[in-house]
Amino acid sequence: MSGRTQLMWDEAVTGYDFGREHPMDPVRLALTRSLVSALGLDREVDVVAAKAAGESTLRLVHREDYIAAVKAASADPGSADTSYGLGTVDDPAFAGMHEVSALIAGQSVGAAEAVWRGEALHAVNFAGGLHHAMPGGASGFCIYNDASLAIARLLELGAERVAYVDVDVHHGDGVQAAFWEDPRVLTISLHEHPRTLFPQTGWPEETGADGAEGSAVNVALPAGTGDAGWVRAFHAVVPELLAEFRPQVLVTQHGADTHFEDPLAHLAVSLDAQRAVQVACHELAHEHADGRWVALGGGGYAVVEVVPRSWTHLVGIAAGRPVDPVTVIPEGWRQEVYARTRQLGPQRMTDGRWPVEWASWEAGYDPADRLDQAIRSTRRAVFPLRGMLP
Repeated sequence: MSGRTQLMWDEAVTGYDFGREHPMDPVRLALTRSLVSALGLDREVDVVAAKAAGESTLRLVHREDYIAAVKAASADPGSADTSYGLGTVDDPAFAGMHEVSALIAGQSVGAAEAVWRGEALHAVNFAGGLHHAMPGGASGFCIYNDASLAIARLLELGAERVAYVDVDVHHGDGVQAAFWEDPRVLTISLHEHPRTLFPQTGWPEETGADGAEGSAVNVALPAGTGDAGWVRAFHAVVPELLAEFRPQVLVTQHGADTHFEDPLAHLAVSLDAQRAVQVACHELAHEHADGRWVALGGGGYAVVEVVPRSWTHLVGIAAGRPVDPVTVIPEGWRQEVYARTRQLGPQRMTDGRWPVEWASWEAGYDPADRLDQAIRSTRRAVFPLRGMLP
């Protein structure tokens, strides 16, 4: 197996553009790729552009009629069929939508193939992580569900156990739905509580269909959860489940919208805590999946201040060249930020909260603490189904 990391990148993915007023601004992808280069990380990875996912690959997850609807809306945006979630406020139709969505999906599928075949130990597609798309519809800024497609491709190639860990602020509902009945896939999502955030799913009681009980795991975090609580919740649930499940591949989704500056959600997580969880995912891949790790992007709408730094940390960790949080960001990149956005870019690769301090679950359960109540709800709902003590 190659020890090199693949960074999946094709400049054309920046064409995933819902328009000027939409929060999913593709500049976040361009600025991330530029920061990766400015810090020299692209010299530590193999930069690879995979082919767009073809229709047979898309059909591993998506219905044929939905793919046809996306193609039709892509060719004529004015004719988008809203019954498929297309042409809506969240998912406006745009010319070339099918092609660029399939290209992003192709990068995640290519990443999964490279890791499974031993061509790379780790692979990163920060343009991916579009986890809300359903088999038969667009949702939440997502047209094709590249995360689900990557997992489905791993299963097609012979994988018997794939774990998916999603730390986006929004519930990974599309991936959960795709594998709701499949015990070969363990989906774990840590997200803001569905009472306060889209898509209003991801309750602890959602644990998988009959025959796949305990294969879906949801940690619904109280609004306002900060660094210590977020990292505590991750470590109170994820490592034990991965140890029991023994995945052959770990697929992770790293939406940066948990950040306290993100405009669309209500958690209070710092860049430094995001980095800490990225490090933990890397370590868990080596501990439980022989190092096989596919890391994806996701949400994130503080497109200058947060997203490029968070995903550049992810690339550095996957490449085995983690970026020191106190690293000063090159002035050339900050000039590019201003030229593209007329915003001032951040100066360092930290929010000043490194190292992140948190207490392990074993350090003591506080029944009056809302975060601990959320963790306990998940453990009670899922752990016994997997033969584990809650």
